Amino acid sequence: MSRIMGIAEEIIAGKRLGREDDLSFLFDGDIDQLCSAANHIREELLGNRVNLCSIVNGKSGRCSEDCKYCAQSAHNHAQIEEYPFLSVDELMESCCENANAGVHRFSIVTAGRVLQGEEFKRELEAFRRMSRTYDIELCASNGLLTKEQFEALKEAGVSMYHENIETSRRNFPNICTTHTLDEKIRCLKDAKEAGLQVCSGGIIGMGETWEDRVEMALLLREIGVDSIPINVLMPIKGTPYEEMEPLTEEEIKRTFAIFRFLNPEAELRIAAGRILLKDSGRELFESGVNATITGNMLTTSGNNIEEDQKMLKEMGLVV
Repeated sequence: MSRIMGIAEEIIAGKRLGREDDLSFLFDGDIDQLCSAANHIREELLGNRVNLCSIVNGKSGRCSEDCKYCAQSAHNHAQIEEYPFLSVDELMESCCENANAGVHRFSIVTAGRVLQGEEFKRELEAFRRMSRTYDIELCASNGLLTKEQFEALKEAGVSMYHENIETSRRNFPNICTTHTLDEKIRCLKDAKEAGLQVCSGGIIGMGETWEDRVEMALLLREIGVDSIPINVLMPIKGTPYEEMEPLTEEEIKRTFAIFRFLNPEAELRIAAGRILLKDSGRELFESGVNATITGNMLTTSGNNIEEDQKMLKEMGLVV
């Protein structure tokens, strides 16, 4: 048995790696061994079930925050469609399409620091109708909400809240200055206290180091997140990262394997950037991944739901 697989067996038996451990094998270990071991952890602790979620962009553009990667930031100059918060009927229609397609979870995502006022009331009404009408889990991603708002979302039928921490504590000020990492962590903790599950991950390919990626993975485990979406940066014209060098497939696979080693029991979800990978990221489902965002995704195109279901079933995974 290789050293890497031996560590995987220890994790399956209950060990959790931390900052005090020698984590060098995550950076320089054989990529095939690392991915195989990460997948073994997934199989033993989580089985062969894959979770599919989809999102609707409920409100697009003119966001006040200055996140360098984002096409929707008013500080950047990307050419995107801008529109106000959708109507309840439009949100219901999107939920209906995804529920009928066999998606497990549906989320309303909005640009902006926080969704509030009449827009938030409209979202609550949409969630109430969705929870009464469709057999699908509901999620929201509306910025830095208050604990009272989280309680209102839960009452409306929402079971999970999403707020990415994006990167490590060290690197965060390099990508955003209009809010802090601690504000995001407070948001996630408030959501948990309100009885919601939490979904939080980040973006790779923004110039961060391998140590930054490990630190992000460990921080997410410390917060106690249930689902970790990892986005691969897709450089968008009009943003400060428009000329960023794309990550290689090996870098992407290694990153997902690292997150599985450090978060062995969380849903590990492929998010934006799947179109940068061959075969729609098929190899990532053999590297510890057990969830994905499917369908249309914000400002970057996603994968067809039916195609994802077919691919996963061909791999012997249970959708």
